[in-house]
Amino acid sequence: MVVPLTPGGGVDILARIVADHYSQVLGQRFIVDNRPGAGGSIGVETVAKAAPDGHTLLVSSSSMVTNAAIQTVRYDPIRDFQPVTKLTSNAYILLTTTSLPVSSVKELVALARSQPGNVTYASSGTGGVLHLGAELLCALAGVRMNHVPYKGVADAYPAVISGQVNWVLGNPISALPLIKAGRMKGIAVSGAARMKVLPELPTIAESGVPGYAVDAWFGLFAPARVPPRIVEKLYVEASRAVRAPELERRLQAEGADVVGNPPQEFAAQVRAEYEKWRSLVAKAGLKI
Repeated sequence: MVVPLTPGGGVDILARIVADHYSQVLGQRFIVDNRPGAGGSIGVETVAKAAPDGHTLLVSSSSMVTNAAIQTVRYDPIRDFQPVTKLTSNAYILLTTTSLPVSSVKELVALARSQPGNVTYASSGTGGVLHLGAELLCALAGVRMNHVPYKGVADAYPAVISGQVNWVLGNPISALPLIKAGRMKGIAVSGAARMKVLPELPTIAESGVPGYAVDAWFGLFAPARVPPRIVEKLYVEASRAVRAPELERRLQAEGADVVGNPPQEFAAQVRAEYEKWRSLVAKAGLKI
């Protein structure tokens, strides 16, 4: 099970949960293989080229779609993959270093406007959803901020915690413990509505950037042309894994909504997401 990012982030955590469940119920060991680099494209390409026998799988964030929407990659997110199921969906949290003198998105935008190019943000890789989501914020707010890409969010967090980089969009699963520990500040959420676990945080749209909304998902994919019976079996068991009552309660407490939808439904969502991001990239003039 290829994870195209470094260990420790939300994608990696979910992949290990599903791999452990598969190992228990399918009588075969499922190994998580972290292959970071190029905003996740290296790991995604590995699975796109793998034999369609169900023995090589991909657990990825929506970055696999945003990467393809904003730059040339050596895979097609629609043609080269068979979506198995969307595991979870969630908004991001806009996290800043504790020493940054801002407490809202409005103040962050004002700081960036007063110091063009001096405010920096981290991401899990160029072209990923964290990068694209941050660039969309810059485009809609009409400001310029400098992008500092890392191989994964687990590498980006220490840079923000130490103050080397000013802010990052973080996944609730991995970000909430850092907020509670006082190691980073959460100032807003990226979705269209406030999060149940952090109701005091406004949305970015509420905070002076109307029209902004970015939600993320983590999904399970197989290479294209994997036999339907294998895809169906993988879907059923992955859905069971994330819908286990104890895990579902834990994920919801961490800001994630459990999904576990059928392959056909997830495939339609991936196609719609791809077209949405391509359209936004074109309209906003976003470039690598």
